Amino acid sequence: MKRNMKIWFEEALAADRKKPIPILSFPIASKMGMTVAELLSSSEVQARGMKKLADSVDSWIALSFMDLSVEAEAFGAQVKCVGNEVPTIIGQLLSSHEEVDALSVPQVGAARTAIYVEGIRQTMPLITDRPVLAGCIGPFSLTGRLMDITDIFIKCKKDPELVHKVLDKATQFIIEYAKAYKAAGANGICMAEPLAGILSPKLIQQFSSDYVKKVIDAVQDDEFAVVYHNCGNSVMHLLDSILTCGANAYHFGNAVDMETVLGKVPADIIVMGNIDPASQFCMGTPESIRQETLDKLKACGSHKNFIISSGCDIPPHSPWENIEAFFAAVEEFYDN
Repeated sequence: MKRNMKIWFEEALAADRKKPIPILSFPIASKMGMTVAELLSSSEVQARGMKKLADSVDSWIALSFMDLSVEAEAFGAQVKCVGNEVPTIIGQLLSSHEEVDALSVPQVGAARTAIYVEGIRQTMPLITDRPVLAGCIGPFSLTGRLMDITDIFIKCKKDPELVHKVLDKATQFIIEYAKAYKAAGANGICMAEPLAGILSPKLIQQFSSDYVKKVIDAVQDDEFAVVYHNCGNSVMHLLDSILTCGANAYHFGNAVDMETVLGKVPADIIVMGNIDPASQFCMGTPESIRQETLDKLKACGSHKNFIISSGCDIPPHSPWENIEAFFAAVEEFYDN
């Protein structure tokens, strides 16, 4: 259903009690008795999974799957998706100017993008009590998957023209992909740009933030929100550039100190994060995640623009006892 997302974010800022928004989708596979590969193979199954997840947890927003292989696969990259592993890109698609010049920008619907867009279309009538955000990758992170993650950092310095050529094509596709989600009824997107989190402050503006802003300027409006996610280690040094993107909200990983981040972000911009998805949600215990969540809220909850979340996507095999303990701890904090 359509919503005024500008008002939704304003109301969240003003609220004394804030619902959490962990990046939680893949663990629903275990509740459905299937593998991650099976969950992602069908639009109808994805929609059922998102509905089951919304019925299982009282999150602020329903987030779709953080699958950072979908867009690269549409360009022709090879994907590995087996069992309960999150899909990943293998190999290198682009390495030369000739290959990049010959690369066509795919139509939305290529490879599995059709499944994901249709999955959102089928989800929208099922979840009506909160907004639904689709997932997509950011321009630099997509470019890295097409060029090879190690090679792109060398090329940024030695052959920046090549990187910009790929970024232009990646950005064109992401804009059209986001527009397709918008047409399918999504209330917005959560854009994951983690690879930019290890760029230097000197490089992030030209190779990431300027391109992210192009996407945001093309699709964000009162009824369609963009949440920017970056779980890189160097985010603290990149904040000034990241904030130029103009997203509705920002989501950061557990590698950064959230109190320090909140001290640098304007108080009218929502910031989300950052309980460790691996050591707590996946490998922790109900008591350890309870304590970690309470500690984070005690440290950061006085900031009106803070909403607690996981630091990144929660691994598929994370115990539901830990996930439930996280939500219970948020309730405990606000009840006391």
